Amino acid sequence: MTETPAPLHWKLVIDAAEPHPQADFWAAALHYEVEDNSALIERLLEAGALPGAATVEFHGRPAFRDLIAVRHPDDPFDPVSGTGLGRRLLFQRVPEAKTVKNRLHLDLHPGAGRRADEVERLRALGASLLREVKEPSGEWAVMTDPEGNEFCVH
Repeated sequence: MTETPAPLHWKLVIDAAEPHPQADFWAAALHYEVEDNSALIERLLEAGALPGAATVEFHGRPAFRDLIAVRHPDDPFDPVSGTGLGRRLLFQRVPEAKTVKNRLHLDLHPGAGRRADEVERLRALGASLLREVKEPSGEWAVMTDPEGNEFCVH
């Protein structure tokens, strides 16, 4: 009998001009938590394995300058590094600006009858509404996050 391999752990990595504001937006949008990697960062700084220039202060604690993640609050995480072990979005700084439509996007599902309220909540967080779609297959709102990445609310 062959053993079924365990499912792969994954995270969705999103390029960003400013990773920290993006993490704040998506943590609020999804009701996730911004990961706290400060203990790991402090150990790396003390060991000389990470230059101070690679860090910033974020929400009163040290954070990596060029990347930060958000995680589902109910999923496990590594208490030593603060890294989530479940559903995560990782925002990484890139020098180039977004120039074309996303090839991958998130679909948010707030529940029946809640789309309009969710669209307004997301707009208050900094999202923009691009258009409302009404097709025989369904209805949804196409939105962008503060850096212009498209996502849909169903």
